Amino acid sequence: MKATLLLGTSNRKKAAELAELLVPHGVDVQTLADIADAISVVEDGATFEENACKKAAEQAHHLRRWVLGEDSGLCVDALDGRPGVFSARFSGPTATDESNNRLLLEQLRDVPSEKRTAHYVCCAALADPTGQVRAESRGACRGRIRTEPAGHGGFGYDPLFEVVEYHRTFGELGPLVKQVLSHRGRAMRAIVPQIVRLLTGSPG
Repeated sequence: MKATLLLGTSNRKKAAELAELLVPHGVDVQTLADIADAISVVEDGATFEENACKKAAEQAHHLRRWVLGEDSGLCVDALDGRPGVFSARFSGPTATDESNNRLLLEQLRDVPSEKRTAHYVCCAALADPTGQVRAESRGACRGRIRTEPAGHGGFGYDPLFEVVEYHRTFGELGPLVKQVLSHRGRAMRAIVPQIVRLLTGSPG
C-alpha cells in the first residue's frame, strides 16, 4: 500500500507540483481540501520557518497523520524585506493576488530598476502523526520586480517577479521551468529524500 502525505494547504496547484516529485517514490499526496476534519492553523509566526513548522505540527497532531507544512513569500529589498510573511495578505485581510500586486507596484513606483531586487523564499517542514517536526528545508530564488505584470501563469506575485537570467517573469515561464527554478521547487526537492525515507523506509 502506498504511503500518503498530507500537504497542509488547500492549494491543488502546490499539491500537483509536490506530487510530481513524490508519486514516483510511492508516496501519494493529498491536500486539506480532501480532508473533512482538518483544522485551520493560524499563521502567526515571525518567520517562514516558524509558520511552516506550526502548520505541519498542529495539523499532524490533530489528524494523526504525516503532514508537510510550507510557508512562502516575497521579500523585496527596497521595502526592507516586506511583504515577507505577510505576502498573502499584503493588501489587507481580504487581499487578492491582484490587490497585492497593485499595492506592491504602488510602493515601488519611484524605485529604479536596479533597486527593485527581490527574492522568493519557501520553507517546508514535515511533522509525524504525533506532531513532532522531523525534517525541514528552505529554498530561495532571486530576481527583481517588474514595473508592470507580464504573463498569466503561476499565482501570487509571479507576473511581477522576473528571473533576470531568463528575462521572463514566473508568469511567463512554463510550469516545468518554474518548478526547476522556483523557491518552492528547490525547497521541495531538498526535503523529498527525507519524506521518502521517513514514510516508506527506502533511501529516497
